[in-house]
Amino acid sequence: MNQEIYEKLKQITDEEAEILKGRQEVDMGRYVKPIEAGLSGGYVGMPDLDSSKLLESGKLIQIRPHTRFIHFPKHTHNYVEMLYMCSGQTHHIVNGADVLLGQGELLFLSQKAVQEVYPAGEEDVGVNFIILPEFFDQALYMIGAEDNLIRKFIVGCLRGTENDIGYLHFKVSDVLPIQNLVENLIWTLMNNQQNKRSINQFTMGLLFLQLINYTDKVEVGKDHFDQELMLSVYRFIEEHYKDGELSGLSEELGFDLYWLSRRIKKLTGKTYTELLQTKRLSQAQFLLQNTNLSVSDIGRAVGYDNLSYYHRIFRDKYGVSPRQWRAAHGMGKGEE
Repeated sequence: MNQEIYEKLKQITDEEAEILKGRQEVDMGRYVKPIEAGLSGGYVGMPDLDSSKLLESGKLIQIRPHTRFIHFPKHTHNYVEMLYMCSGQTHHIVNGADVLLGQGELLFLSQKAVQEVYPAGEEDVGVNFIILPEFFDQALYMIGAEDNLIRKFIVGCLRGTENDIGYLHFKVSDVLPIQNLVENLIWTLMNNQQNKRSINQFTMGLLFLQLINYTDKVEVGKDHFDQELMLSVYRFIEEHYKDGELSGLSEELGFDLYWLSRRIKKLTGKTYTELLQTKRLSQAQFLLQNTNLSVSDIGRAVGYDNLSYYHRIFRDKYGVSPRQWRAAHGMGKGEE
């Protein structure tokens, strides 16, 4: 990162100076509108950080140094937050998940993501981007209509309802074009120049176009995303076990093929092919036990055109051939 920019971001802010002098809790008055007059002056429930406290009037995006030296309790935002680490690291709990954000990494948070932040040290220098959802209009246009994680995240933020995607954590410290684009955003937001809004919106669009190419480097945080994802996977296999390819599932769900393959493996410990295989063999067992279809017809019915392969994997899993399994368990006595 440009040294001049870094030195400015590293400076102790007024808020941090108060903390270093002994303040034990975050001054929520900097972030949240006070509750109705006449009450005790506190805040009700979980703080919802308010863009009007952090954004200058008329602006759609603004940056501020990430506050160090203090624990920031659980909160939400009524804006989209993007956090970039210039140096060091920060420790977050987002929707109950541990997120360790390292140097050069990006964290996007939707409005309803519940975030908690542990104290950072002086060398842990980060930049918080406070962004109103409408800022993403140009970026959404630039990335096109094809479904992907970035588009799903932006659309969820624009709708302002519960976002399926709570956060996106991009581990892209080694991707130079992304580092350059983020630094360009920071520089433009720190310096006054003509057409700043257009430049920033276009740069954000370019950043998203780059990030789309690195879905293998993203951790996706969702309240119920993983459960819903696997329900979709199992539902697809249930309905298409005979000919359901991972590419078809990827297209139906709108996720990158490589990312989806890795996510399934991470969540289940099995590949998509192994899950599909399990369903096919389970269905073969059912048909062997409850129908008079021949063993060969059953193999074809569950998706195996190569019957030798079908016999081999059935034996590998159950220790006997399909015909032997039927003899021991089946009601039907279909022929080979």
